[in-house]
Amino acid sequence: MKVYRDILVTIDCSSVDDFLVEEVSALALQLGATLHLLHVVHSHTLDQERFLRAESTLILDRYRHKLEMEGIGVNVVVRSGEPDREILKEIEEKSYDLVAMAAHGHSLPERILFGSVSRTLRQTISIPLLLVRPDH
Repeated sequence: MKVYRDILVTIDCSSVDDFLVEEVSALALQLGATLHLLHVVHSHTLDQERFLRAESTLILDRYRHKLEMEGIGVNVVVRSGEPDREILKEIEEKSYDLVAMAAHGHSLPERILFGSVSRTLRQTISIPLLLVRPDH
């Protein structure tokens, strides 16, 4: 069985992140893995970019602190652009063993309208993708 040492965790600063981080932190503790928390700021103006970057940095710092207190190694990465493209770039530029993200469970019209980052990743990446569906 492959051992995952570097796990990329996509954080979208939504309500499902708490559940995702909880699940992946349990995995990281068992494996002795480092978590790399990635958030992609998706904005349309410079003011929006600044605001969203500051807001996401606070959220990521909260997760980093919590995970470090649990004894888990953590790196925080913030990128800007289209989420699917930036996640793919991050994967191409670094050596990750696993990508973990929340499955939001959009309805069919929402998937058609908004697309699906997880679908893009499933079709493109060569490393395993862990989709975590939060309990509702």
